[in-house]
Amino acid sequence: MIISDDNKSKIIKQKNPELNTSINANSDFQEDSYEKNIRPMDFDNYIGQSSIKETLKITIEAAKKRGTTLDHLLLYGPPGLGKTTLAQIIAKEMNANIKITSAPSIEKPRDIIGILMQLKDGDILFIDEIHRLNKIAEEILYPAMEDYVIDLTTGKSQSVKTMRIKIPKFTLIGATTKAGSLSGPLRDRFGIIHRLEYYTNEELAQIVKRTASILDLKIEDEGALTIATCSRYTPRIANRLVKRSADWALVKADGIITKDVAKEALKSLDIDEIGLDTTDRNMLKIIINSFSGGPVGIETIAVALGEDIQTIEDVYEPFLIQKGLLARTPRGRKVTRLAYEHLGINFNNKNSQLNLF
Repeated sequence: MIISDDNKSKIIKQKNPELNTSINANSDFQEDSYEKNIRPMDFDNYIGQSSIKETLKITIEAAKKRGTTLDHLLLYGPPGLGKTTLAQIIAKEMNANIKITSAPSIEKPRDIIGILMQLKDGDILFIDEIHRLNKIAEEILYPAMEDYVIDLTTGKSQSVKTMRIKIPKFTLIGATTKAGSLSGPLRDRFGIIHRLEYYTNEELAQIVKRTASILDLKIEDEGALTIATCSRYTPRIANRLVKRSADWALVKADGIITKDVAKEALKSLDIDEIGLDTTDRNMLKIIINSFSGGPVGIETIAVALGEDIQTIEDVYEPFLIQKGLLARTPRGRKVTRLAYEHLGINFNNKNSQLNLF
């Protein structure tokens, strides 16, 4: 890592492990955590995102035939859809090492400089939540992405000098849940941009069965589909529910995840048949009971629910809107008739008719 200090540039060892996670594509990398154990490591085992996979296969093959690095790549979409997994698969397909970090852990300019200085030719740098990258680190990335150089200044006042250091050619893969929060100059430097879509219940059922197989669990097709239906279109949630259902099956049943066992396991987690949890239902009930179904501002909902605004907007609200249970209007959030029916509450047409204007 380089630190500017009165005409001297010092190289120090990177001490923050979060900024220096490296995976060799050719080594038997031992994964310890549950999620890493079930993470697919090639396109054949990566379920869903068919269009993106086909495009990436062609792009990777073309880069390998040219003998060049892959263009910088931006992956965006809701959390839990497999952006990190996809980056690791790309690294393996390119026979490259991947260094993994996250934007919040890059606090100072020397952090990003240290990471870039450690890269070798053909390496892949994966930055998660790249929209949270600070402005100085972002500006250091610009010449690194375009010309594979780092521009540094040393000294003070009239003795300031600039120096340009070449770095090996690399590929930056950025992942974000908020593509709109990226600055235009950073976004424009990505040659490949893909949006990951939510999964269908059928795709999630395949993921559930694959995960169960890896964990040596017995699961029936109907049990897998039951879990998939309650997984909010998200593989990360589906995999978590598989483990919880397996625990229930082991203790309360004969070890096999059937449809009934899955339903009982989900019920014990307060997850209903369409995937709503306690907080989802409480949010809808608060709007109905305390604010006549809305419209009501997000700040008021947050106070009444005891959650922060960002958690509501990022975690709960998107799914409720997708399911047609909640609507955003210029005057605030409003519960739909479908939500009343799902909760078994009588729909008062006078107070609850959706008004979008």
